[in-house]
Amino acid sequence: PARGAAHEDIATDRPHRRWKVTLTRRSLAYLLAGAGLQAGVKPLKDRKVAPPFALKDAAGATVKLADYKGKVVLLNFWATWCGPCKEEMPAFERLRQQLDPERFVLLTVTTDLQREGIKHFLANLHVQVPVLFDEDQAVSQAYLVRALPTTVFIDRQGALVGRAVGPREWDTPKAVQAIQSLMP
Repeated sequence: PARGAAHEDIATDRPHRRWKVTLTRRSLAYLLAGAGLQAGVKPLKDRKVAPPFALKDAAGATVKLADYKGKVVLLNFWATWCGPCKEEMPAFERLRQQLDPERFVLLTVTTDLQREGIKHFLANLHVQVPVLFDEDQAVSQAYLVRALPTTVFIDRQGALVGRAVGPREWDTPKAVQAIQSLMP
């Protein structure tokens, strides 16, 4: 839309006027497609609040989604036995290093129970992404994870805005730009 024109805001779904650029569903789809993420990445039409969760991390501390309100969250569901998950993990590490931790967080969720195996898996890949343990699979079910890897985009207000099934090159310049567009 033209500067100052009424349009649908992805954050509220209500038409209004703004002078600054606002990310619309269409522009999110365009950015994701331009980032080479289009295959299986789709903006979600029904902006629902992301299901809350509290999971243990590798150190045993409880991590809650609510702790990251105000940040863009990429929530990646994966497993050590998943070849495509292994393929995309190094790109997640590089992505995490490129984005401002005050505005972005990457959280990975696994149902694997072998914590030592997970440490070894990540060490072999030279990856230090945060790992949360979904031992009873309740969070995976709440996020409708049917295949691995699945990555969910959560905006700063805590709403689900997109999801990708399958591996991606998350650290390409266009992918980084698409994710940064969610972080005004």
